[in-house]
Amino acid sequence: MIIVAGSLLLEAADRPRYLAAVADVARQARAARGCLDFVQAADPIDPERINIFERWESDADLERFRASGEPGEEDPAVPPLRAAHVRKYRIAAVEDP
Repeated sequence: MIIVAGSLLLEAADRPRYLAAVADVARQARAARGCLDFVQAADPIDPERINIFERWESDADLERFRASGEPGEEDPAVPPLRAAHVRKYRIAAVEDP
């Protein structure tokens, strides 16, 4: 299992517009083969932060989804990020908490 998790930082005033612009990405991901979970959500404490969480069955599923986007210019509707702190984790075992 693969988990992609972390945060994106942008201007607080841009966060609602960013989340609206990328809302369809979550729908597409959740419909993709191998996607177990996908969310980009506003952080409840930091108004400049968006929390990222993705869970995939395999690297191949994640890469297939990432490659399915249309190449081209950046979408002007998506505000620019100031920083991204996102990592991919390989999970060897899963158990109840």
